[in-house]
Amino acid sequence: MRNNRVKCSLPPLSFYIILFSHQVLTMAERRRPGYSIYREILDEEAVDVIAQKSELFLFVKSPSLFHTHTLRCSGPRAKRCLLETIPILSWLPRYPIRENALGDLISGISVGVMHLPQGMAYALLASVSPVFGLYSSFYPILVYFIFGTSKHISIGTYAVMSVMIGGVTERLAPDSDFMNWDNVTNSSIIDTVSRDAQRVKVAAAVTFMSGLFQILLGLVKFGFVVTYLSEPLVRGYTTAAAIHVIVSQLKYTFGINPKRHSGPFSLIYTILEVCYLVPQTNIGTLVVSIVTIICLILAKELNAYLQKKLPVPIPVELIAIIIATVVSWQVNLEQKYGVDIVGVIPSGLQAPVFPEASLFGQVIGDAFALSVVGYGILISLGRIFALKYGYRVDSNQELIALGLSNSIGGIFQCFAISCSMSRTMVQESTGGKTQVAGALSAVVILFITLWIGSLFEDLPKAVLAAIIYVNLHGMMKQFMDIPALWKKNRVDMVSARRSRPGSGLQIKVIQMTCVCFLYFRPKYSLLGQVPDTDIYRPLEDYTQVKQVPGIFIFRSSATIYFANAEMYQDALGKKVKTQTYALHTNREKETSGCNNPSCHNFHAINSSLINIISDTLITDLTFHQFTHHNCDRHCSNAMHFLLSFLLFNFC
Repeated sequence: MRNNRVKCSLPPLSFYIILFSHQVLTMAERRRPGYSIYREILDEEAVDVIAQKSELFLFVKSPSLFHTHTLRCSGPRAKRCLLETIPILSWLPRYPIRENALGDLISGISVGVMHLPQGMAYALLASVSPVFGLYSSFYPILVYFIFGTSKHISIGTYAVMSVMIGGVTERLAPDSDFMNWDNVTNSSIIDTVSRDAQRVKVAAAVTFMSGLFQILLGLVKFGFVVTYLSEPLVRGYTTAAAIHVIVSQLKYTFGINPKRHSGPFSLIYTILEVCYLVPQTNIGTLVVSIVTIICLILAKELNAYLQKKLPVPIPVELIAIIIATVVSWQVNLEQKYGVDIVGVIPSGLQAPVFPEASLFGQVIGDAFALSVVGYGILISLGRIFALKYGYRVDSNQELIALGLSNSIGGIFQCFAISCSMSRTMVQESTGGKTQVAGALSAVVILFITLWIGSLFEDLPKAVLAAIIYVNLHGMMKQFMDIPALWKKNRVDMVSARRSRPGSGLQIKVIQMTCVCFLYFRPKYSLLGQVPDTDIYRPLEDYTQVKQVPGIFIFRSSATIYFANAEMYQDALGKKVKTQTYALHTNREKETSGCNNPSCHNFHAINSSLINIISDTLITDLTFHQFTHHNCDRHCSNAMHFLLSFLLFNFC
């Protein structure tokens, strides 16, 4: 007999899990006590009445913009002004000889050795005799030693500044103005003596004017302007300048004499002219160039390989100059193979001569461009090392120091100088810790100029051009920034590449104008709590606002970005009464040199490397932490890089 069974379908296991969870949540809701928050709705007037806004705030709505300083001169204030104007009076009496003397001595000699080949080579870029490169490596360094605030940068000749000077000297003293007819050869020859003398006058005049611009801008506290030069903008500009430098030295590499072109697309015209003259290449000059470049590259690779084993880098440029001079003297390269050499190098120093005032009107535009570019390069590198070693670089004082270096240097027939990355890295890596290292490098140049400078008269100019090529490889590597910038912001990259140089410049001017108006002088304040509320207002604007015990609430009226990062850092340091500059990512006391333990409770802010931080930054003094929120990046690195590159090359 069949048994009839009734099939029963049971719910799945998930059903019981959901049912159980629902019951648990229902029980929790029943057990949860009810509560309510009540706060009276307050408007701005009511908050001002409760917090009691101070009369000073009512009189001056924005203290950061209209704050006045008394003109009364007291003894401490006069002393402080003197020490700020002449920084050497503050740090030299306290110079630790045992700790820094040996490192500064080794560093000064090493950098001084580098000044010799680079000064002579970059003088060719400025279209003046090589000896004036040695003068430019002596006088300005001594002036900066007295007035500068950066401890690690190496002041002297720089490729970008030299090529800009060269453009001015060749424009105002072209070869065509010094052509004389030779009856013997029935051809025109160039009076090189008169031409070189006139070019020195032009270089001195534009250098003197650029120094005056820098001094005036420093006196009116215009040092902040460099903060609007973002890192990609500077890197794009220097990369474009490196291409100009290389093209300008091709005539020394091939032994040819191309015509000078100016105006838009002059770089392309010059390259075409060089290609047209390549069949006229001097074989001896080309061989010297190729051999020197190969030897320098191999020697620098050896330097990099033995970097950790050698206490001091091998001075490959100096060795190359000595060997090339000896070979040229023994083989007589000038007479036998027509290789162009440096020529006469007078011993001793030149007497000071005031630049010709008649040239000032013709070089005023170039002088202003030189003042901005030179200062931008110097302060950018100075801030990097200041952040690394925990000290502060005064941007306005640096502007005055560089201006005095250029203006006084112009009187002594120097050309405009700035900061060199390669020499600075050597100065820092060999143990240089103060400005004394730079002064010692100037002493080395003085010794060379007075006694042994004439020994390098047979040096081929092709060797100096080869030194320039090899030293610019770091700038050329900046082309690798383009793929990284493309990944960050493709829209701005495409728009920058498609924009014409003229329109791009207008966009940049409009952008910088908006930035200046929006973020020129933001207001920084510490916030406190309004009594019996959860509202926070600035402590300095209200009398009844109280600070929360153990917590600093710091507020900025503008978001942080590269242009106001230093002002933000300064204001934060003053508000919390501690030094925030002395910190780097490692926060090691021996690196920062700060003996105050509270200095190591804060993280350094560097807006060129991180995204924008929010307006309010809360510091918990109990746990010594900063809390911040990241936002989108404010400006386009890609646009800055390509725009500056295009403007330099094609405008």
